[in-house]
Amino acid sequence: MTDGIHTDAFECRRDRLRLVNREEEMASLLALAQDARAGSGGIALLEGTVGIGKSLLLERLVSALPADGPRVLTARGDALERDFAFGVVRQLFEPLLTTFDEPRLTRLLGCGGRSAAQALSGELRLSDDLIATEDMAYAVFHGLYRFTSNLAAETPLAIVVDDAHCADMASLRFLTHLARRIEGLPVLLVLSQRTGDKATDAALLGDIAGQPVCRVLRPGPLTGEGVGHLVQTVFGHGADEGFHEACLAITGGNPLLVHSLLTVLWLGGRMPTVDDLPYVTAHDGPFFHEAVRSVLQRQPESATAAARALAVLGDGALTEVCARLAGLDDATHITAMRALRSNGLVSEVDDGRGWSFNHGLIREVIVAELPPEELGKAHRHAARLLLDAGARAEQVAGHLLMTTRPVTENWAVTVLREAAREASFRGAPALAVELLRHCLPEDGQTPEEGQLPEDKSVLMELGLAEAAVDPQASVRHLQAALAYVREPPQRFRLLSSLASGLVRCGQSLQAVRLLAEQAPTVRDADLQRRLEGQRLMASAEDLTSLGVTLEEYPFDISRPGNTPGERALIAAGAGLCSVRAVRAQESAAAARRVLESSVPGVDSPFFLTTAATALLYAGLPDEADAAYQRVMDITRQNQQLVLYGLCQALRAEAQYRLGALPEVLAATRSALKVVPPRHWGRTLALPIATRIHALIDSGDLAGADAAAAQDFSATSLDTWQWNEFLCARGRLRLAHQDPKGALADLLEAGRREHRWTRTSPAVSSWWFWTGRAHLALGAPAAARELAEDAVERARQGKLTDALGTGLRLLATTETGARKLGVLEEALSALEGSPARLERARTLVDYGSTLHACGHTEAAREALRQGLDLAYSLGAEPLRAQANDALLATGARPRRATSSGVESLTPSEAQVARMAVAGGTNREIAEELFVTQRTVEQHLTSVYRKVGVSGRRSLGRVFESERAAK
Repeated sequence: MTDGIHTDAFECRRDRLRLVNREEEMASLLALAQDARAGSGGIALLEGTVGIGKSLLLERLVSALPADGPRVLTARGDALERDFAFGVVRQLFEPLLTTFDEPRLTRLLGCGGRSAAQALSGELRLSDDLIATEDMAYAVFHGLYRFTSNLAAETPLAIVVDDAHCADMASLRFLTHLARRIEGLPVLLVLSQRTGDKATDAALLGDIAGQPVCRVLRPGPLTGEGVGHLVQTVFGHGADEGFHEACLAITGGNPLLVHSLLTVLWLGGRMPTVDDLPYVTAHDGPFFHEAVRSVLQRQPESATAAARALAVLGDGALTEVCARLAGLDDATHITAMRALRSNGLVSEVDDGRGWSFNHGLIREVIVAELPPEELGKAHRHAARLLLDAGARAEQVAGHLLMTTRPVTENWAVTVLREAAREASFRGAPALAVELLRHCLPEDGQTPEEGQLPEDKSVLMELGLAEAAVDPQASVRHLQAALAYVREPPQRFRLLSSLASGLVRCGQSLQAVRLLAEQAPTVRDADLQRRLEGQRLMASAEDLTSLGVTLEEYPFDISRPGNTPGERALIAAGAGLCSVRAVRAQESAAAARRVLESSVPGVDSPFFLTTAATALLYAGLPDEADAAYQRVMDITRQNQQLVLYGLCQALRAEAQYRLGALPEVLAATRSALKVVPPRHWGRTLALPIATRIHALIDSGDLAGADAAAAQDFSATSLDTWQWNEFLCARGRLRLAHQDPKGALADLLEAGRREHRWTRTSPAVSSWWFWTGRAHLALGAPAAARELAEDAVERARQGKLTDALGTGLRLLATTETGARKLGVLEEALSALEGSPARLERARTLVDYGSTLHACGHTEAAREALRQGLDLAYSLGAEPLRAQANDALLATGARPRRATSSGVESLTPSEAQVARMAVAGGTNREIAEELFVTQRTVEQHLTSVYRKVGVSGRRSLGRVFESERAAK
């Protein structure tokens, strides 16, 4: 070759390349980095075809950032490692972890630190009592988010992820979680993705791209000047006339293709002339593939073997492991890798302890040359070598997944099981299922005993993992595992999970039968009692079983509750008894015993939730609210996010009864955001119904309509939860002046409630709104019948709030003094009740009736009280009704207070209370699912209205206001 030609055959050294035609993109990235340093978070997504220069642009961004910040965290997605849960996350943060002492790391991890720490360390282990499901994912992601946020509070961050389309699912979900909350954080998130390739999850990347603070950058093709730069770098001199344009026409200006074309010319002893271009176009296949093949063909066999070994192991492979897989001694392997490096194919990484390809496509070309059978054997060999070298289970398992099913060797099965446990805890249940299924034949059916690994417990572990992603398969495998699991604790866990899966699949009757037949096989009396409690709760989801249970079961809920099994039975019994008014107070007493004597980590949060619901149905929303909050704390700590979401939805019902409308809307919004619709099952109707009621009372009928449009096509409607949705939709139709449509929904809700024996007036408000629909259609007698029945049952059950509501409905069927007397009794029933919204409604009705009876002054006082209470609750339609009624008395209603605590809107008051309780702006924003900017705006308004300069004085203002009351 001529003097002056670059000695690297395949690729010029990256540090000698300057960016060409990328000035605009680099300027945008540097501007975003500057914004992040100033505290304004941003996102950049580089999109483009392979070889367009995304990786080089990211490298140059990192090198261009100032030494004093932002701190740079980098990672790269890899197709071989996309199944390793949180692999990219650990690439980002692991280099930092070694520099932190324990106190600092604990402070940075903050709330939710346990799960985040385990995700970062890769040393996750699950206790036997902790079922690994996707429920845990949110806690892990949010823990990592808090860790990132706390890091950024120390020093602004630039998080750079190349080839994000190949990132593992768990890491992508975390990056999406971060992107949704990045505004207001001193963090720049920069991702690159290759267009035209299948992404791990295109929807998640689309979510990131759709964030308001995201800039999508699409580098364009090279210009003729750019081609000239590459020609000069490779050949040491320029090209002849017309070569640049001809090269652009062939390559489309793609930098990688341009360089590959030049490499093929150089390797063939050609020059950058138009006359020599036919030499390139005469080759079969793309220029890049041909360039890689040409380089390897010129290397000794040892270099080819080393390249293949690195292609199988993946980027970052340790030198000694790569040498063993290639079948080379250390000295020969080092010589081979240096030859590959001198030709621009590979580079040393990790301070010389490992190797990586200079471009992901190089590896793809080499892998494509290997026959499938040979490639599978190489991955199995790589897995064993990595295991012997002390690699993590998930890294070893990644290679086992590239082999033919089933994997039967004991060492391999052990690795797959350990990797599955780690994947489950990191919020990647689908990967856990894939890993465990690799131990079984490929037909997808339950295997015969001879087809199972030596340790049959893998079947149970697979069934538990499948519960989060494939309930039907979970049920099938757990049923098969029953034949092999004998020890009481494991058999209890299996039966409990199988029964839950059957209920979730709409097979509650089968769950009841399973627990009745199999509970005795557990051979532990208290575990049997816990299964009996679960059987009772499963029967509550099936009409046939419920009828038999109510008829035959003794329901002794007077036990002391000294053991977890006793408490489970008491909670289940209290839950079933509380839906009938006659045993409401007995159920409440039993529920209190369960909650007071329960032991965290021992008693199932499921049964504690049931006990809290018994308090709710006993007309004790304040006690229920506190109990739900306690269970939410437990489920958050245990990372059981589906149960957490359900408990939050039930707590929203308690808050609604307390009149806390903003809190209801925040809670239902949070619950629906935390738990995806597919995981709600039959319970999805509960948060939707409560949300509809709260939106109607807030005056947002459009929002209520949107909530009512929820898709329930994948949900069974033959459940008691659907009754609540029918009630809410009926009330919404009534608000839209459609009493006929409303009555149809409400009567159906009532009919179904009676079928499910939910006859207490404190359970649901269907009867009240049915009465109002009857009145709207001119049928007061029907309304009166419903009211009298509700009043009678409420008196029997000592349900004061339901009594007040029933009397208010009854009053609508009376006139004059009799109506006034009924409303006075309703107010008396609600005296001291925490049900503020119901009291406000009754005050407004009472004031209007007083005015109609000629008691103007008394009417004004009642209406003013109702108006003030409605305003404080954010019940806008009720406030407007009270205002109009007050005007009708000739009074001039007081204007809304413009200063002081009473002047705060419900949203402002909610934010202020959370700030007084010690919540930071970020924590308040996360809890309410709003931006930090919104929180700041609310607090600024609060400070102005109450006349303080900041948080320190805010607490004293609220304390003074409470004392005055």
